[in-house]
Amino acid sequence: MKRIIFKTLPAIYLILCFFSCTNYKQTPPNIVWLVAEDQSSYFFPFYGDQAVKLPNISQLLENGTVYDDMNSPYPVCAPARSGIITGMYPNSIGTGNMRAYKDNATQRSEKEALIVPYYSSKLAERIKPFTQILRENGYYCSNNGKEDYNFKLRDEAWDESSKKATWENREGNQPFFSVFNFHVTHESEIWKRDKHPLKVNPNDLKVPPIFPNDSISKHALAVNYSNLVEMDRQMGLIINKLKEQGLYDNTYIFFYSDHGGPFPRHKRAIYETGSKVPMIVKFPLEIKPDQKRNSDMLNFIDFAPTVLSIAGLEIPKIFQGLAFLGSKKSKNKREYLFTASDRFDEHPDKIRAVKNKRFKYIRNYNINKPHALPVGYRTQMNLMKHLNKLNESNRLLPEQKLWFQVPKNLEEFYDLKNDPFELNNLINQTDYLNQIVDMRGQLDDWMEKINDLGYLTEEELVKVVAK
Repeated sequence: MKRIIFKTLPAIYLILCFFSCTNYKQTPPNIVWLVAEDQSSYFFPFYGDQAVKLPNISQLLENGTVYDDMNSPYPVCAPARSGIITGMYPNSIGTGNMRAYKDNATQRSEKEALIVPYYSSKLAERIKPFTQILRENGYYCSNNGKEDYNFKLRDEAWDESSKKATWENREGNQPFFSVFNFHVTHESEIWKRDKHPLKVNPNDLKVPPIFPNDSISKHALAVNYSNLVEMDRQMGLIINKLKEQGLYDNTYIFFYSDHGGPFPRHKRAIYETGSKVPMIVKFPLEIKPDQKRNSDMLNFIDFAPTVLSIAGLEIPKIFQGLAFLGSKKSKNKREYLFTASDRFDEHPDKIRAVKNKRFKYIRNYNINKPHALPVGYRTQMNLMKHLNKLNESNRLLPEQKLWFQVPKNLEEFYDLKNDPFELNNLINQTDYLNQIVDMRGQLDDWMEKINDLGYLTEEELVKVVAK
């Protein structure tokens, strides 16, 4: 294969790994992903919230594990999905800006008012998707419904990618990897399903401290819980089909969400509400999970190496993630986990963050912009309209107003154990100076190690990655 050299990028991007087929001594396991859109972990019963019952998802725990610290590398869908399919941090392959790429489009509309045309990162394009590696080794790979990888994905990634894609279209007893995306929990469904009958009583719900404890907040939460109930019903149809076809017992089932919840200060937020997601893995019947709950700090970039490890295949050295299951499971556990954000739709920004088991450090590069970027799409939500009105009339509580603060702090530091919603910034407290200095250094080292491309403006980035 021809080697393509980018002078501005480290040697890691020059390695493109291709693998020969592996001869299996036994039938490799099937793998199914059930992907909720836009959901934070704390909405779910297996994380302690009993607002709704989700029996179909919960049954996966009969031979499964709850992962308490799964994280999206970006708190928004397209960049996060680019990390999943490539096994790479989006800010290292030029896919961190939301809506960078769109099929059959060369220029955004005047309404979107962005500074660069649509583009696809050639760095990302040249990385072989893990699904292609599966296909080259005998797997049938299907993707039901959603792509949106923020770059042009090669055709070899999927056997089928459509709203009708399913393992049932494979040949014979071919092992399969099948993804199903469930749109009913997406941010847009908060306003589209606002008038639908509710499956919970809003007055019974506990409102998180980031929102006013009023009827509008409670109604929005009730819509989301109702959407979760419908999502669970839809996922049950897939689970039951696997059972009916005698496939359930030999199938890994991953349930997770693509990033945090559908509400303001969730999706697109660098906070845990935006990046920490629910995840369960159900194991084949012959494999008993080591533990019912796992507290390792995991990241979506771990998915690609993990799936290949489950399938018994070699893991490309270019991958930046760690396999957490399978024959090539990594013996290393993270001490630090990193997240990032850049442009969200029409609003450029740059934020980087690092956390360990107890603390989280955030660095804001554009302090003259609030965390509450005025993303037009989100203003269709009644809760967002409500928050904007309360903020404009100075009727938010101090902890709720922090999200709108301008200028925002250059640095933020939180005790996640005692302050899970990250409302008490400890950056200026000398008692935490050693931890703050350490995490500053960890973040700097990570950005250098992965060659974080955030030092480039998006105009400059296009010149580097899109040609």
